[in-house]
Amino acid sequence: MKTAVFYWSGTGNTEAMAKAVAEGAGAELFDLSEFSGSIDDYEAIAFGCHAMGAEELEEGEFEPFFSGIESKLSGKKVALFGSYGWGDGEWMRNWEDRVRSDGAVLAGGEGVIANDTPTGEDLEKCRELGRILAE
Repeated sequence: MKTAVFYWSGTGNTEAMAKAVAEGAGAELFDLSEFSGSIDDYEAIAFGCHAMGAEELEEGEFEPFFSGIESKLSGKKVALFGSYGWGDGEWMRNWEDRVRSDGAVLAGGEGVIANDTPTGEDLEKCRELGRILAE
């Protein structure tokens, strides 16, 4: 199964999580600015983005990218992860609901979130999410 991890990171926190997910999955890793291929090429995909503003996905690069590909997620196995600095993770719950409504299968049943800098435990959860995604 061809697997990829896509992420957007402003501070490096979500990037660290992305690397751990990719390690666990044995997946290709892409910063959004580096990707020029097609989502159609992947059966399993992890997406990482940190919360912005009022607990929303980053609006400048990530949200337009995700909106542009989400119609192609139906039937694919998808994992979500990201970091946040405030709130209670509502942005992740909303994102999970959005992915499910797109017809994707949410790997692990829920996303992995880390408050600010991911701890060693957070990174292990990311590796495990990657392993589940690749199954």
